[in-house]
Amino acid sequence: MAKESMKAREVKRAKIVAKYAEKRKALKEAGDFEGLQKLPRNASPIRMHNRCKLTGRPKGYMRQFGISRVTFRKMANEGLIPGVRKASW
Repeated sequence: MAKESMKAREVKRAKIVAKYAEKRKALKEAGDFEGLQKLPRNASPIRMHNRCKLTGRPKGYMRQFGISRVTFRKMANEGLIPGVRKASW
């Protein structure tokens, strides 16, 4: 389970990225790289980190499902993910 502060930091970054998205796009199209450097660092979507939607785990993230591999395995064993059969885990 991730720390609440780490989850909150990711939420804050997502808000900042959304806030500056249009401005970043306009500056990139204009080729104004000095203007891009003046924006906050967290305004870049590259600084976002994928986290499991249920546990907040940052590692082993599966983009297709939006959860970590550990959570995926647990849910598959419980039969909560349709179409997934246990092979030889």
